[in-house]
Amino acid sequence: MTSKPLPFHYALYYMALASGFSAVVFIINNFLIHLLGWQGAFVTLSAMGLMSGDEADSVTATGLLQLVGFIAALALPVYMTMKARKGDFLSYLSFHEARFSTYASFIISFAFWGVMLVGVVDAFISFLRIEGMLPAVFGEQMASDLGRSVWRGSYIHMPLLAAAALIATRKRGISFIWLATLIVVAELLIVVARFIFSYEQAFMGDLVRFWYAALFLFASAHTLVEEGHVRVDVLYAGLSEVRKSLSNVIGAALLGVPLCWVILSRGLWEKTSVINGALLRFETSQSGFGMYVKYLMAGFLIIFAFSMILQFSSFIMTHLQKHIQESNASSDASAKAES
Repeated sequence: MTSKPLPFHYALYYMALASGFSAVVFIINNFLIHLLGWQGAFVTLSAMGLMSGDEADSVTATGLLQLVGFIAALALPVYMTMKARKGDFLSYLSFHEARFSTYASFIISFAFWGVMLVGVVDAFISFLRIEGMLPAVFGEQMASDLGRSVWRGSYIHMPLLAAAALIATRKRGISFIWLATLIVVAELLIVVARFIFSYEQAFMGDLVRFWYAALFLFASAHTLVEEGHVRVDVLYAGLSEVRKSLSNVIGAALLGVPLCWVILSRGLWEKTSVINGALLRFETSQSGFGMYVKYLMAGFLIIFAFSMILQFSSFIMTHLQKHIQESNASSDASAKAES
């Protein structure tokens, strides 16, 4: 006997879809507001008298478009959930679980290639700058421009990140090993330069910190897929497969996804929030002639939270499948035992 999915299965399926879609709209909406000056969905609601807060003079077309985006992010999963109820629910779970995991994998792959390219190029520029060789290599004007974080970020880092996106579309998988290897090489160069040549500069330590931060934050989503995170196992090992799947779903839904939303909302809510403030100013460290990548390290939190939301959503759908399948297997075994 095969049992049908329960209402909470559909509710969690909806939550997983809505979280992923809303995260996309929220992040895009944030940059449209602070980079292009769009009105924003919440200001639009306030102007329409549907929400208390700062009043806007009028409702703009861009504000309405942003509002429609949020409505679609919540309404489309309703349609998809209703469609899944009428069809093969397990097939829908499997399809969207694979899609969300693929999207998370692409984002992380893009981020890894981005930090590799930006790290190498920015460290090289910082080396030339501190040694006074920039004017000879690039000319006086460009040497002056490369000393400004806004110019270096806009005309050096952004094209490199665009190249990283192109590489990620061709290069499947996530290159953790390459980044870890580069960290080891960078550390080795610091040791050799310091103790053999008595040479040490701020950009060398900046490069290691830049890659370390990327490795730990970007690897989290992949580690979740591989069940590699450390589990504080008090009761889990003794649970049945049905209860293990249920505990994974509940943990991801009540702890994992909300944590990622706290990071996104607190970091992107206002122009002066911790992530927005660093990104919009192309913030750099106070280490003199170090690397100009501190603002990108703030952006790592967006990549971390967004990729984890997608992966937690995929994780929820994976274990919903397991819970339904294990429940069906248990029901069939009980029916056979009774007969």
